[in-house]
Amino acid sequence: MSQNKRLSSRRSFFKQTVSAAGAAATGGGLVPYFLTASRAQAATASSDRPLIACIGNGGQGNHNMGLAMNYADVVAVCDVDSGRAAAAKQASGGKADVYDDYRKVLDRKDVQAVSIGTPDHWHTKIAIEAMKSGKDVYCEKPLTLTIDEGKKICQVVKETGAVFQVGTQQRSDFDRLFLRAVAIIQSGRLGKVSKVSCAINSAESSPQLPVVAPPKELNWERWLGQAPLVDYRWQGGKDAEGADIPYKSRGHYEFRWWYEYSGGKMTDWGAHHVDVACWALGLDQTGPNSVRVELCEHPVPFEKGYPTRDDMYNTATAFRVVNTFDDAGVELTIRHDTDNGVLFEGDKGRLFVSRGKLAGKPVEELADNPLPEDALRKAFKGSEPVSHMQNFFDCVRSRKEPQSDVFSHHRSLSNCHLANIALRLNRDLKWDPVKEAMIGDNEAQSFVAREQRKGYEITV
Repeated sequence: MSQNKRLSSRRSFFKQTVSAAGAAATGGGLVPYFLTASRAQAATASSDRPLIACIGNGGQGNHNMGLAMNYADVVAVCDVDSGRAAAAKQASGGKADVYDDYRKVLDRKDVQAVSIGTPDHWHTKIAIEAMKSGKDVYCEKPLTLTIDEGKKICQVVKETGAVFQVGTQQRSDFDRLFLRAVAIIQSGRLGKVSKVSCAINSAESSPQLPVVAPPKELNWERWLGQAPLVDYRWQGGKDAEGADIPYKSRGHYEFRWWYEYSGGKMTDWGAHHVDVACWALGLDQTGPNSVRVELCEHPVPFEKGYPTRDDMYNTATAFRVVNTFDDAGVELTIRHDTDNGVLFEGDKGRLFVSRGKLAGKPVEELADNPLPEDALRKAFKGSEPVSHMQNFFDCVRSRKEPQSDVFSHHRSLSNCHLANIALRLNRDLKWDPVKEAMIGDNEAQSFVAREQRKGYEITV
């Protein structure tokens, strides 16, 4: 399949998916939701459907737009890929204005909230500027590219009072299996938990990818954002015998397999499962004291933490990293080589949870000894559990903290960032969770933040 045909096919799928989700949206005309009053005053206009803009119109971005259309009116879409932006406009019902520069979206005073579905390396800059412009934010996971970016987002949320929901949907969705697991653990049914394993599967590798011209509809320089300016790489189509060549690229979707833009499986799935582990065990307001590398495999050679070639995927393909929380007496292992899900081990039993399974002795015992009636509400910050997107818009109106807040996500995701730093350097680390700094390792500390390309700096 050619590159253009593949992109067209994927856009058609996204359009159909979002159109189906949007069909469930409630009716009503577009009512201006101006931010001339305070956030809280604006949110009390309960009869209004808030106006939202969707920045980043790829697969997950458009999926989130479809969900948002159940609670809000989409008035703007924005992407550096004009084809994706056009497809998103159609999926929104054709009413949304189209932009290629997110700053023009943030200039609009009628937009109350933004949904951010860009590649990971763009999340922080857009989110911070959105909050400073008076918008509430729903942003996909993993929220940040570095630990330092997480600290910056937390600072701006405190300063602006923005409602900010991170897209770790396992806290709310997937038949509430993870919510039920957390309620079981927090009710003491496992006793003292000393070990938790987050299995997130192995990551992709690639052959050597050739340099090709970027698609004409893609502004490649702007897509790169804070990352270094490099050539666009892509492989696909047919081989000499007519068989399909698997699509590989340095760009859409495949960005997650490049450390320049993401963190591989460690942050892609780790952002979900490590979040659940830290949430359940009350570790989402602190951090580990040490990081131990037990297994590390990268698809390309590394030197001083950096890949030595730029024509292949470079994030870790096989890994086992153990983060130790001294005060809590817990070892958190992130690994690729067991069944995808989270395994908790306590002195009263074990519990395994995934997107399709909740199992273990404490689960079996629920038949004779059910959880207290308010157990799920307690785990859901005292509110009746609802879907992740509904929770966001409920909080936009109430000004309460959403289920997946930036502060807990920053702390949970820092485990993944630290694991990646250890993997890139292939050595153990010592971490001060209070100062959020490396202990006695200046080289490792240099990876806590990154230099940003001129013109794309992140400021607070």
